[in-house]
Amino acid sequence: MSHFDVRSAVRPNPDQPMVDIADYVVDYKLDSQEAYDTARHMLLDSLACAMLAMKFEGCVKHLGPIVPGATLPGGAVVPGTGYELDPVQAAFNIGTLVRWLDFNDTWLAAEWGHPSDNLGAILAVADWLNRKALREDSGKTITVRDVLGWAIKAHEIQGVYALQNSFNRVGLDHVILVRLASTAVATAMLGGTKDEIITAVSHSWIDNGVLRTYRHAPNTGPRKSWAAGDACRRAVTHALNAVDKKVVGYPSALSAKTWGFYDVAFKGKPFEFERPFGSYVMENVLFKISFPAEFHAQTAVECAMQLHPQVRGRIDDIDRIEMETQEAGVRIIDKTGPLANYADRDHCLQYMVAVPLIFGRLTADDYNDDIASDPRIDALRAKMVVKENPQFTKDYFDPDKRYIGNSVQVFFKDGTSTEKVSIDFPIGHRKRRAEGIPVLMAKFQAAIRAHLPAASADRLMALAGKPAELEAMSISDFLNLYRV
Repeated sequence: MSHFDVRSAVRPNPDQPMVDIADYVVDYKLDSQEAYDTARHMLLDSLACAMLAMKFEGCVKHLGPIVPGATLPGGAVVPGTGYELDPVQAAFNIGTLVRWLDFNDTWLAAEWGHPSDNLGAILAVADWLNRKALREDSGKTITVRDVLGWAIKAHEIQGVYALQNSFNRVGLDHVILVRLASTAVATAMLGGTKDEIITAVSHSWIDNGVLRTYRHAPNTGPRKSWAAGDACRRAVTHALNAVDKKVVGYPSALSAKTWGFYDVAFKGKPFEFERPFGSYVMENVLFKISFPAEFHAQTAVECAMQLHPQVRGRIDDIDRIEMETQEAGVRIIDKTGPLANYADRDHCLQYMVAVPLIFGRLTADDYNDDIASDPRIDALRAKMVVKENPQFTKDYFDPDKRYIGNSVQVFFKDGTSTEKVSIDFPIGHRKRRAEGIPVLMAKFQAAIRAHLPAASADRLMALAGKPAELEAMSISDFLNLYRV
């Protein structure tokens, strides 16, 4: 057995996972039309989520410069506002807007996450660079299609890492992968070389990760809604440092004995990978279309919606409610006891099923205190029994299925019951794209018309129906339509 000399100062070659990311970001040629089509819908959907978030004061208070007056005329535009900011703070703003309502796209595997969170960094850097090029008359234009390409690569990095590497099992939050993917892509967007991408990525790993404390009882709180924005902000900082400041990188940030990420944070295990980087993640990403709910509960909510007509007049007669879900659903959102706030409720499976059983709906407003105070909700929660269905768990991890199954059955005091409603995958799944995209576009239209001037909303709807025109558009011209 070879002996590792802890005293040796010989600088090693960069860890292979960091090299692989740099090679992919710089060299890989995207040729999947399905990926670009899905990315276009992802962009529209993410900005719809951002417009919906503007209704919530908890989100809005985080927007703008880090201190009053620290704006940057000609900087990156924050959609839904009039702010122009430096790309670092703009990344935080946009990432927070996209993520606030837990309504943007999702990826579920050994690790969970929301790949469109990376738009915080991508849009901020793209718009800032584009406006800078216009001022300097460099002739370089960053188009919407360019942004879609960067988004496909960010989705792929985050999602491929998530397939077999569970950061949640060591207590780290999934936004560690947002920071990783955004760091790599933002560095390339800034013109970084492969070596500079490796440098930036090494700094991202040395940051380690934030704890999942704010996602779980008894500490669930709204930090989970701005954590991705924070990761985007950090990523742009790393990218700028690598390209503009020429900071030194750390080649064995992952593998260094004792001090590297593997030994410090990952129980000494190296990362495992199911597949090489391509465009698999964007093609298979899950859209949250119908309900702003933690994704492991999406099909449970859909089951409850189907059962609502049978139970709405018999809520007081319910004896118990039996629910089956995947192992991840049990671990993340099976929650009892008092729910302290909005963030607690949208990560509680029982709450997300009780509301549609009672009201026949689940909207972002249904997590607010006025709805949560309805005594019927907690009364139903107390009657719910949640257990894992092993087949749901197996199908969840099957790369050819990627199901997120749930079942719900209601039993009444007189001995009768509803049928057991079981749904394997939600409307946002790849296998329901034809059904889902019209609903996604209805979500988009409602969101932009509720917040933007009518002329801007009309123009955006027209562009949504003309993919080639939209993709050829300057990203700055596109984001100008979101100014308020």
